[in-house]
Amino acid sequence: MSSRIDVSIEHRNVPEPPGKHPNTCPQCASHYRDDELEAALWVCPHCGHHFTMRARSRIATLADEGTFVEEAADLRSEDPLDFFDLRPYTERLAEAEMKTGLGEAMVIGHGAIDGNACGLAVMDFAFMGGSMGSVVGEKFSRACDGAAQRGVPLVSVTASGGARMQEGILSLMQLPKTVCAVEDLHDSGQPLISVMTHPTTAGVLASFASLGDVIVAEPGALLAFTGPRVVQQTTRE
Repeated sequence: MSSRIDVSIEHRNVPEPPGKHPNTCPQCASHYRDDELEAALWVCPHCGHHFTMRARSRIATLADEGTFVEEAADLRSEDPLDFFDLRPYTERLAEAEMKTGLGEAMVIGHGAIDGNACGLAVMDFAFMGGSMGSVVGEKFSRACDGAAQRGVPLVSVTASGGARMQEGILSLMQLPKTVCAVEDLHDSGQPLISVMTHPTTAGVLASFASLGDVIVAEPGALLAFTGPRVVQQTTRE
């Protein structure tokens, strides 16, 4: 009579399951220290997955050291509609600012990349899903104006779920506003370089993100007018 013996061998190099480490790659489950990811520009050295980057980390990666000057950092969203869903809009804004350390979902300014002067407009998905409300639209428009006045290109980096529903029609107005801002930038003879990161969807994709003279997308980034969850809820498939 034979007996069965189960042997479990733990390999020290086997990555921990996703969720057990703050910097776990969602694609291959490898995990890294912050300094390792920073050295790799937040790209998984094992499989090439691009990690989500915060706006200031993105700027630090793109801009030459010491060249970036932030603009319009004091702009904050208001609540003209007195909007309330499960929670007041003002409460959501305060929570987002406390969580991210940002006043809004976009950081703008000017600096240099590899010695070339440029404007920068970088979105942060951690701030209310990178949604575009009145202040994001205003910041992007100011970034276009600043680049046109300086005679330099504008580099935009998008990460957004679309228009901010808490601002209703005011958020939808940002689509034509940002489109017109890009047109003014083009009229000045300067290009828009649009970098789409995961995810870039809905109103942001349908407006300025798609108007770049040069458009670059991160590998594996979700680029869509409607996200998969909304499609699934609508079609029941």
